[in-house]
Amino acid sequence: MNSDLNALHPYPFEKLATLKKGLVAPTGLEHIALTIGEPQHAPYPAALTALAQSLDEMARYPATNGLGELREQISAWATRRFGLAGLDPEREVMPVNGTREAIFAFVQAALDRNRPAKVAVPNPFYQIYEGATLLAGGTPLYLDCRAENGFRPDFSTVDAATWQDVQIVFLCSPGNPTGAVTSMAEFKALIALADEHDFIIASDECYSELYLDEAAPPPGLLQACAELGRDDYRRCVVFHSLSKRSNLPGLRSGFVAGDADILTPFKRYRTYHGCAMSLPVQRASIAAWQDEAHVLANRDAYREKFQAVTEVLAPVMDFPTPEASFYLWPAVPGGDDIAFTKRLFSEEHVSVLPGSLMGREDAHGHNPGTGRLRLALVAELEPTLEAARRLRRLIERG
Repeated sequence: MNSDLNALHPYPFEKLATLKKGLVAPTGLEHIALTIGEPQHAPYPAALTALAQSLDEMARYPATNGLGELREQISAWATRRFGLAGLDPEREVMPVNGTREAIFAFVQAALDRNRPAKVAVPNPFYQIYEGATLLAGGTPLYLDCRAENGFRPDFSTVDAATWQDVQIVFLCSPGNPTGAVTSMAEFKALIALADEHDFIIASDECYSELYLDEAAPPPGLLQACAELGRDDYRRCVVFHSLSKRSNLPGLRSGFVAGDADILTPFKRYRTYHGCAMSLPVQRASIAAWQDEAHVLANRDAYREKFQAVTEVLAPVMDFPTPEASFYLWPAVPGGDDIAFTKRLFSEEHVSVLPGSLMGREDAHGHNPGTGRLRLALVAELEPTLEAARRLRRLIERG
C-alpha cells in the first residue's frame, strides 16, 4: 500500500466519535447535531425534476468536460455573480463531482514532486487540503487563522525563502470553520505574491452564496482578477458547488474555473481519473445554476436562523459576527473545547465539533482551533434554536 496513507489524520468526525465513546446521553432529550456541514433545507425542486426526467441518459457515457450547455450556464452565472469580462466555457470551466473530489484531484495533478512542494493551507481547515497534499507527496504549510487577524491567514508572516517552496496556496472564503471572508484587497495582495513567487492560488468558494448582507456578497478570486484586468486568470483557480447554494449535497456537483493553462492539464488528469459527471446530474445542475430565487430564499432562512441563535448565545459566548457560511465559531467558557463538547453531549444531548479537531499545532504546541467550537446551523430553525438554548443552559449552569 502507499506509505503516504500512514501520514493521514483521522477525519474530525472520527475523532469526535472516539471522544463520545462511553458517554451516556440524558433521557428525555432528543439528540440535536450541529456537527456536519450538511444542509438540511429542502433541495431545489426544479433540479430534482430535471434529474428525474433525464434518468434515461444513464445509458450514455458522459464526457470529462461535461455538456456544453452546463459549462455555458456556469460561465454565465460566474460572470454575473463576480462581474467578470467573460469566462470561456470551453477552456476556463470544468464541471466536477463536488468540490471535495475536485480539490483532491487538483492537488494530485498540480503538485510537482521534482522540487520542494509546500502547500499553504488555513489553520484550522477543511481536512481535504491537508490529505490531498500528503498523498501528492507535498508538505502542508499551516497558516494560523487567529482572532487578531479576523480569523483569516496572515500571509505577511511567510518569509521569502519559504515562499520559494510553495506551489499552491489554498484559500477558503467564506471560511470553514470560521465564516471569515477574504477581502478584495487580500485577494489582490495574494495575486501579487503569486506573481512574485510563481505559485497557484486555489480558492475554495463553496460557501460564497450563503451570506447575511444582501448588499455585500463575498468577493471572489476571479473577481479580483477582473478588477486587476487579469482576464486570463493567470495562476488562479476557484472551486464552487451546488451543495450549499442549492441544498444539493447528495448531487455532488460543482465546478472549477480559472486559468486555462492550468485547467488543460487538469482535464487530461481527470480523463484518466474517470470522474466524469453523469448526464442526469448535469441536467439537474443546469437547472440549479440558472435560478437565483431559491438561493435568495435559502439565504433568508439562514439569516433568520443566525439572528435567532445570536440572540440566544451572544450574552454567554464570544464569537465573530457572522458574515457568511452557515457556521458559528464561538469561544468556549473556560477554554477547554474537548471537555465542553463532552459535557454538552452528556448533559444536553447536543453534538458539536471541537475546534481543536480541525486545527494543527504550531512549533510552540499551539493549536488555533483550541478553545472554540464549530456550530453548523444547518437544520431547520426550531431544532437549531433549541440546541442554542441548551448550550446557553449548560453555560449558565456553570
